[in-house]
Amino acid sequence: MKITFLGTGTSQGVPVIACNCEVCTSLDPHDKRLRSSVLIEAEGKVIVIDSGPDFRYQMLRAGVKHLDAIVFTHEHKDHIAGMDDIRAFNYRQESAIDVYATVRVQEALKREFSYVFAEMKYPGVPEVNLKTIDLKPFRIGDVPFTPVEVMHYKLPVLGFRINDFTYITDAKTISEHEKQKIKGTKTLVINALQIEKHISHFTFVEAVAFAKEIGAERTYFTHISHRLGRHQSILGLLPKNITLAYDGLVLEV
Repeated sequence: MKITFLGTGTSQGVPVIACNCEVCTSLDPHDKRLRSSVLIEAEGKVIVIDSGPDFRYQMLRAGVKHLDAIVFTHEHKDHIAGMDDIRAFNYRQESAIDVYATVRVQEALKREFSYVFAEMKYPGVPEVNLKTIDLKPFRIGDVPFTPVEVMHYKLPVLGFRINDFTYITDAKTISEHEKQKIKGTKTLVINALQIEKHISHFTFVEAVAFAKEIGAERTYFTHISHRLGRHQSILGLLPKNITLAYDGLVLEV
């Protein structure tokens, strides 16, 4: 299974356009983080988890020519805003794209992209097949997904375990029951927003503690704010089996 990090950043914090901090002005490409999303290529399927505002550029940058499905973690704009740009894949593939989301997230998609779901559609709007998911395992072709519910402050958000790979973003707390779904994971991706306390995201210290608790062979931090600091500076603070993901990173798991 091939995993490509399309984006490892977040909308949290000061917008880059107004920020002169060392991260936003860094020349290190590892510090150039678009909104968090990951591309999964497995069993002949090409699947994206979340399509944020940077989705179009991310897909062009990664050279993605085909898309089978989008799986949504939750409905916040930094995770759904780019769904409109699947229309290029509709045109190329001459088919609708499967979209996997909970009922709550589907309701948000219908509000945000009402024209996609209108009875009388304008020609050329995105074409989607909504697929309802909950906490039960599901499959996209032969690719198995096990949803993992985490809490983003008071909002339930889904992470996903796919074989020995687990991807979680926007977590602040995770119940013991849901942690059991993660145990045994060999490759873990988890959010680590910033050093300072935050109401709805793991901080750096909390993410490190969670990674140690799960004990995966490899852990990668994503959903990183510029407030966390520069990539190279943070690497020196991490145990050897924990590191920062970065845009364009490719894993074979």
